Amino acid sequence: MFKNILSNKLLKQSVVYDYKKLSSLYCCRTSLHDGKVLSSPRSFFGVEDFVDDDNSRPYTYQKQKKPKNLHKHVSFKQRTIAYMEPFTLDVFISKRFVSASLTHRVTCKQVAVAGTNSKDIKAVLKSRSDVPACLAVGRILAERAREADVYTASYTPRERDKFEGKIRAVVQSLIDNGIDVKVYLDR
Repeated sequence: MFKNILSNKLLKQSVVYDYKKLSSLYCCRTSLHDGKVLSSPRSFFGVEDFVDDDNSRPYTYQKQKKPKNLHKHVSFKQRTIAYMEPFTLDVFISKRFVSASLTHRVTCKQVAVAGTNSKDIKAVLKSRSDVPACLAVGRILAERAREADVYTASYTPRERDKFEGKIRAVVQSLIDNGIDVKVYLDR
């Protein structure tokens, strides 16, 4: 018992007299009870909830989507299509306006954008959503794509879109103005 009290006093009396010379010295000031530390170690945030399911990356907030089938075969075409045909055409047509853009698949950056809501096209057109407006959007998008050195693109219509009417007018206008568009209709 006398040893315990003596060691307890020694730990609490760890005083540094010259603070300027020994400023980097760390003094341990925990109290001991039967050789055990009373305070338990805690994590940085005080909780252990920030560990991933497989305990591999502590304190990360982003969880990547895990594939359902780890051994699923991915074909060569699926792995290389983003690099072989890097630019995709996206066409959006609503009741009020038409917009189209060319996007780089790998970097996800828009290379060229044209729409009937922009000031330069809005002033010239009578209507912002008819077929002549679609042809104008295709022509301006082709000019901007050529400025960015893009001469080929691929287009896959959305599930709800049919490749006819206004969408076909935008794509045909791009083709007529020198952009080679490869259209994928098979599903």
